[in-house]
Amino acid sequence: MASYADKTSTSSAEEPVTMLAKAVGKPPSDKGYALDEKRRAALSEIDQAKFSWFHIKVCMVAGVGFFTDAYDIFAINIASVMLGYVYGPVNRNQPGNQSLTPNQDLGVKVATPVGTLVGQLLFGWLADVVGRKRMYGVELMLIIVATFGQAVSGQGHAVSIIGVLVVWRFIMGVGIGGDYPLSAVISSEFASTHIRGRMMTAVFANQGWGQFTAALVGFIIVAAYKDSLLHEDALVNAKVDQMWRILIGLGCVPGAIALYFRLTIPETPRFTMDVERNVKQATQDVENFLTTGSYYVDPDAVIERVQAPKASRRDFVAYFSQWQNLKLLIGTSYSWFALDIAFYGLGLNSSTILTAIGFGTPSAHLTGGNKIYENLKNITVGNMILSVAGLIPGYWATFLFVDRWGRKPIQLMGFIMLTILFCCMGFGYNRLTASDGGRKAFVFLYCLTNFFQNFGPNTTTFIVPGEAFPTRYRSTAHGISAASGKLGAIVAQVGFGKLVNIGGKNKFVNHLLEIFAFWMLTGIFSTLLIKETKQLTLEELSNENQEGFIESRPANASSSRA
Repeated sequence: MASYADKTSTSSAEEPVTMLAKAVGKPPSDKGYALDEKRRAALSEIDQAKFSWFHIKVCMVAGVGFFTDAYDIFAINIASVMLGYVYGPVNRNQPGNQSLTPNQDLGVKVATPVGTLVGQLLFGWLADVVGRKRMYGVELMLIIVATFGQAVSGQGHAVSIIGVLVVWRFIMGVGIGGDYPLSAVISSEFASTHIRGRMMTAVFANQGWGQFTAALVGFIIVAAYKDSLLHEDALVNAKVDQMWRILIGLGCVPGAIALYFRLTIPETPRFTMDVERNVKQATQDVENFLTTGSYYVDPDAVIERVQAPKASRRDFVAYFSQWQNLKLLIGTSYSWFALDIAFYGLGLNSSTILTAIGFGTPSAHLTGGNKIYENLKNITVGNMILSVAGLIPGYWATFLFVDRWGRKPIQLMGFIMLTILFCCMGFGYNRLTASDGGRKAFVFLYCLTNFFQNFGPNTTTFIVPGEAFPTRYRSTAHGISAASGKLGAIVAQVGFGKLVNIGGKNKFVNHLLEIFAFWMLTGIFSTLLIKETKQLTLEELSNENQEGFIESRPANASSSRA
């Protein structure tokens, strides 16, 4: 079959028999018609399948990657404070007050989003070219190696440890970036239509558990080193140096556990049919994983490639030159960009914001190891509160309603609520932070913003791009959308780092919150560009006619073996 671009023109090489068959409304060949029917029957089985152990396995295998991603990304929020005590410029007049310089702090925090942007574009494209299965696990290996590399990084005369960490965190970010499109399209393409939103949400919700676990592990480590910090002043730096390495290094563990299962997950039948164009193998895979939860590829089986729309530069341009398709990509990309400005602006700087409002700030009379212990304990406790009170409930609220209300209403509601909340926090900042009661109210509003980020656009911007595009471009389009989000994260982190201390230490926080409100307002309008995807099959959402989507190859076409 011709590619999408070729559908608008008549091929001069088309056989007279085929043209005659089309003229009288018959399929070009009985074999091609049978294969097309076989494809649609297999897709129908996937779309109507009951929830099974295989679906749970897909959620677990994909979800553990997001758990690892979030742990590794947000652990730096605590680890950067520890790094500051050990490697920050020494203030001999105020021991215990060391911190990384603004540029050092920016470097270790922004390196991961930059790497993630690269990984999302690269792995998103590769997953559509070489396959979901072939790339799944490669990105996790990058994460494991880079995380371990951070934990054993050292200081040297030629290069600082901060520089080494920036390099490792960039590499880790590339792996994390690959996880977004791969996990999204794999969970989407294996899911039944009626549970697809919940499956994808369950995968993404592990981000909340990863963020909470980073804070919890940090708290446990601080508690374990309490005696050393309080009573061994001469060894405080050495102990804190051990603490951040343990905190970062433990991020390897869940990834290592999940690696085997990622390497052995089957290829999605949609990719096998529509990109590899092997309908026979795909229908066999569907039957196997729906009945036994496993799959088998016969290495000696003869593969008959069918004709189907094939990805190419020309076809890509033709597909996205149609306004309804381009509009959707713009909507998913910009919505993610706007959301991540606030999501990462808050998430990577929660310790800074909590300190700025004086929430959990150590007593002024504390010095040395006592002050370090109190500060680290308060930061970890504050991050746990923010996770439990806002982040995690938001994901699971989306889980409950995403297949009932739909993706678009949840995203629209989330952006509206976030606009209101950021306005309240920004314009009311000085009044709220002037008293203990006001600070508690500010933390409550902070938790609400976390809740409506996840019961809102943070989850839906992940879901919609994994559903709304054809199989041959689904991962690429998701990668483009996700990379737009990480561009927003980079803008947020660079902007936060450069602006937060205008007028004095942390004096610009209120205006940053007002800026976040503006971006949430723009997200309301970009949401209007996306379409509702609930209870529709991926093929219905692809905006392509599925009647006669594939044809049999001509009789003289060669076959190959698996």
